[in-house]
Amino acid sequence: MSAPSGVPVPSAPPSYEETTGINVCYPHPYPVPEPGQKPDGKGMNPPPYMGQPAPANNPVTVQTVYVQQPVVFYDRPVQMCCPSCNQMIVTRLSYDSGALTWLSCGGLCLLGCIAGCCLIPFCIDALKDVDHSCPNCSALIGSYKRL
Repeated sequence: MSAPSGVPVPSAPPSYEETTGINVCYPHPYPVPEPGQKPDGKGMNPPPYMGQPAPANNPVTVQTVYVQQPVVFYDRPVQMCCPSCNQMIVTRLSYDSGALTWLSCGGLCLLGCIAGCCLIPFCIDALKDVDHSCPNCSALIGSYKRL
């Protein structure tokens, strides 16, 4: 097929080297010997230093950081590292009357257990709040509230 007269024929697309800039004439950062000149280095300046300086032989300090996952306290002893004395421990439990204990007592009073039976929840550890403490330093580590 021939192109209609008067319409210029498109030229070929640019080559890969032309589009990416490979082998394109850029000014060199250092002098290039002319053709016929021996590249013996006489009369030529050395190329300027381009790049990063050589790394200094400084000792590298590595610090290891241990991240402890947050501990969830329930009504069972927990094995953990005590944040106070930094020892591996199994927590010591102590039971305190909490909201569930008092609500159970009030509920029994409403049901008619007034003659002392309403005090039974204060004898049941399963209805009390739990405090976790360290057996070594006696620091309070955490609590588990029933309500």
